[in-house]
Amino acid sequence: MQAHGKGEAQLVTYEEWEAQVAGELRNDPLWKMDAYRSALYLYDLAWEDCKQLMKDLRGRAIAEQLIRSAGSICANIEEGYGRGFGKQYAQFLRYSLGSTRETRGWYYRGRKLLTPEVTQQRYDLLGKVTGLLVIALNQQKQSR
Repeated sequence: MQAHGKGEAQLVTYEEWEAQVAGELRNDPLWKMDAYRSALYLYDLAWEDCKQLMKDLRGRAIAEQLIRSAGSICANIEEGYGRGFGKQYAQFLRYSLGSTRETRGWYYRGRKLLTPEVTQQRYDLLGKVTGLLVIALNQQKQSR
């Protein structure tokens, strides 16, 4: 892992991150869902980004909201998946989608305290998660 520019926010590759994920998570059937894995990766990146944001008084409120919204993405996927497929699952996927957009907004607000490379990597990952959630939602609609 490398530190860049404005501080310690890091550009950790997905492969580096996945190699250290606990087997309990990787062995769960939910792990097969790309959106879930990407959301967990994003959360761990946000955790590191919050360390940088917390160094500035203005970034503290952003960090608190960012970590909540990033955590909400994976938490809602987990809860929805645990309820089985159908209407409830689709509702939780929509909640996750909303949290994805909220997280993107918090990254925008914190962009002046993170490097442009870190911010762009997070936007790209959030775009990927958004796309994967939309696909999963469409699959739920088709299976009804």
